[in-house]
Amino acid sequence: MKLSVLSSGSSGNCFYIENRDRAILVDAGISCKQIVQRLGKIGRSPGKIRGVFITHEHTDHLRGADVFSRNFNIPIFATKKTAKSGFLCSDESLINTIKNDETVKLGEISVEAFSKSHRASDPVSYNVFNGRKVSIITDLGRCCNNVVDSVSDSNLLCLEANHDIAMLENGPYPWHLKKWISSDSGHLSNTQAGLLLLEHGNHRLKNILLSHLSQTNNTPEIAFSTVSRLIRERSNFSPRVFAMGRGETSRLMRV
Repeated sequence: MKLSVLSSGSSGNCFYIENRDRAILVDAGISCKQIVQRLGKIGRSPGKIRGVFITHEHTDHLRGADVFSRNFNIPIFATKKTAKSGFLCSDESLINTIKNDETVKLGEISVEAFSKSHRASDPVSYNVFNGRKVSIITDLGRCCNNVVDSVSDSNLLCLEANHDIAMLENGPYPWHLKKWISSDSGHLSNTQAGLLLLEHGNHRLKNILLSHLSQTNNTPEIAFSTVSRLIRERSNFSPRVFAMGRGETSRLMRV
């Protein structure tokens, strides 16, 4: 398999995963035009994509789903509560509801949904399998057992490192927003992400893409430094770490 982060952050999230014959998107939080353009940057087109898997109903995760799905006749997959809480597509025949512990098979690709802690109707993250395992885990306030289980045997991981704790505490956000972001239903900090990897990352995990970084309360440099410093405490664990800037598109990475 191969993966590219087409976009990540509060302005829009979209992850591309492919094998030889098929591809999927996890989230479509940027416009259809942007999705197509960013696919072009990595030498791909929508033709291989067989499904769009939505994590939850917030706009930065489904903004482009309707137009993209209808334009290219690609089905959308989301939990029933997510489909009811957000506008996924005006063509209801393209919407497929799944359970928050269901696995969808698309040819040789298997996509496993698992629930997580975030302020949304029924939020999920996804593990993608085709011989190896890719995990896309953003928008979570704490590292529950489902998250730990997914991280513990992934080969490639996109993991939220939303904020630096000091930057959030001393930043311009109102108190109630700071409280939510740092809560169990909010977003994972750099330190939480680093500790999760330190305690539960495995030697098969070769690449980590830190995702959903806050533009106000984080920087790619701080996220990279914090997470890298923590995981260096394990001598038998040396994955490559990349911190994705807001809206940045990564190269296509082999799993």
